[in-house]
Amino acid sequence: MSPVLVVARATIREASRKKLVIALAVITVLGVILTGFGFWRLNIVAHEIAANGGRRLGPSAEKAVTSQLLILVMFAFSFVLAISTVFMAAPTIAGELESGVALAVLTRPVRRVELLAGKWLGLAAVAIGYTAVASALAFVAVHLATGYGPPHPLSFIAFLAGEALITLTLTTLISTRLSPVAGGVIALGGFMLAWMGGIAVALGSVLHIHSVSVVGSVTRLIVPTDGLWRGAIFNLEPVSVIAGFLGGGDRTQVAANPFFASAPPAWAYVGYAVFWGFAIFALATWSFSRREV
Repeated sequence: MSPVLVVARATIREASRKKLVIALAVITVLGVILTGFGFWRLNIVAHEIAANGGRRLGPSAEKAVTSQLLILVMFAFSFVLAISTVFMAAPTIAGELESGVALAVLTRPVRRVELLAGKWLGLAAVAIGYTAVASALAFVAVHLATGYGPPHPLSFIAFLAGEALITLTLTTLISTRLSPVAGGVIALGGFMLAWMGGIAVALGSVLHIHSVSVVGSVTRLIVPTDGLWRGAIFNLEPVSVIAGFLGGGDRTQVAANPFFASAPPAWAYVGYAVFWGFAIFALATWSFSRREV
């Protein structure tokens, strides 16, 4: 077995034994249960209102409300995923350099690039697996409670996993130079700035403020997580919801809404995100190769 796969397998085993991953699993299960219960209660309340002579929402309106609430839940989940990814990746290299573990490993026939690639691959497998399982559980819970299912769940999982991989790669680069705490703060700051940049682009476009749009666009290119998040949102929205948002209401509010996407990201942007990931990992390899162990 190649050294990369050996390191990746060891990383997965190490991550599965960490209290962070165990706590994350517990929080996720509780979150899924509470999500299912909350949607179930909303459905019951809607039926009770209708039974007491109140006005009940039509099927289209119910679908719109349910889809928006699901997006809100997955929005919170995306933040949990980003934070968890950062806390898992920040000590990847920095922690082992500080503890001397990296020196012991590199005395064996393992190159630095293989150690780095193995660490990244192991954490990527954990992040993708967690994203798929947690998302699927949330979708099943909502479907059991309301009968609603998102239109493109697999595409949503792919975009959200891509967002996690971008965050992981950035944190890995920072980990080759800074301490785990400093690296984690910077990576989370980059994630937040990218999200704010997405809102700035939309607001600048609607309000015709070119400078705001430019700043937001540059921010989204520096850390391309927000564009992938918009793609994830788009795949949770029924066509009727998209048409309803675009057909009425204040365009400024619609554009600045972080829980709405009128279209998926362009393929050029997706390709850029892939290129960005390879470039940042190459930079991390170069940085690690010149770091004293």
